[in-house]
Amino acid sequence: MTTSTSKTVLSKNAASKRVTAKSEAVKSRGRKSTFDRDAALNTALDLFWRHGYEGVSIAELCLAIGIAPPSLYHAFGSKSDLYRDVLRLYAAGNLTAEEIAETSSARDAVQLMLERGVEKVTQPDKPVGCMISSGMLMVGIENREMAAELRQMRAEFRNMIETRIANDVKAGLLPDTTDPASLARFYATVLQGLSVAAVDGATRGELDAVVIAAMRAWPAQ
Repeated sequence: MTTSTSKTVLSKNAASKRVTAKSEAVKSRGRKSTFDRDAALNTALDLFWRHGYEGVSIAELCLAIGIAPPSLYHAFGSKSDLYRDVLRLYAAGNLTAEEIAETSSARDAVQLMLERGVEKVTQPDKPVGCMISSGMLMVGIENREMAAELRQMRAEFRNMIETRIANDVKAGLLPDTTDPASLARFYATVLQGLSVAAVDGATRGELDAVVIAAMRAWPAQ
């Protein structure tokens, strides 16, 4: 190969490398950053909390999260699966069975439940109301299964309170005439009412007053 030919080949190779490098740089700039699942869940949480399950479309979720529908389905499975993940994230801050068991009495557990409920539904930087207490109360036929899952979540929480009350009856901290199931349902109903009242515009102070009034209905020891 002549010197002239060698230089030409080297020049073409160098030019080709520059084009390839430039192409890769453009692709790199246009490529999305690594998908942040936690950020996506928090974005979906805000949308579902504000507008409800049926009030948020796949298109709106994709636009807010910043991904295409196939990517959303790949990451979460379906809209309903994404909603389930969101509910788990939301419920992480709720009163747990361990916390209920560790309270000194069922009365303290119920009061803590209501006080925390007021805090949850009146956060200044969050949507009002409770996703679980008020979630999917009235839905279309196609979403009955999801609504049933939320009812089950509410029932499980009510059952935890009922168990705590029943333990206090056995321990003699509450009268034998106390009906744990009815008492638990009463306070679970108050908890749901706090959420509805918050959505209707009740203030933190007004809901605190409701909690004080509700605790006066506690059976005399």
